[in-house]
Amino acid sequence: MEDEVKVRIAGGEDVVPARAEGRALAADLGFSRTDATLIATAISEIARNIVVHAGRGEIVLRRAREECRRGVIVTARDDGPGIADVEAAMREGVGSKGGLGLGLPGANRIMDEFAIETEAGRGTTVRMAKWRVRDELERLGDRQNGARTWRRR
Repeated sequence: MEDEVKVRIAGGEDVVPARAEGRALAADLGFSRTDATLIATAISEIARNIVVHAGRGEIVLRRAREECRRGVIVTARDDGPGIADVEAAMREGVGSKGGLGLGLPGANRIMDEFAIETEAGRGTTVRMAKWRVRDELERLGDRQNGARTWRRR
């Protein structure tokens, strides 16, 4: 699997491929099935927001590899109207356009890192990440297979 995958979001039918790519990336990085499902759910919520509020955009999924952890980094971008009141949008149950208001707050709750950049008339970017800690046995396997990491102390 590539280190970065881009999924164009132009309609409701694009949500499923975005979910699937996120789940596959998480599985490839060793996340549990539960965490892979949570990552896919957060991607779904953000993708649906793109469809409903902006009409189209893209989701970029990227793998992150660090010495002691692995992560899925998700960046969702659109050129829609932006979010007029981010604080209100992040409150549970505050929906718009007939939604339930679970999208942004739900994704925020699921992921380890979450940030929104938005500007009226210029769109919104949501960045989120989910991490898993690599255990000692996994790191030992890397060393035995020739992978070396050096850090200045």
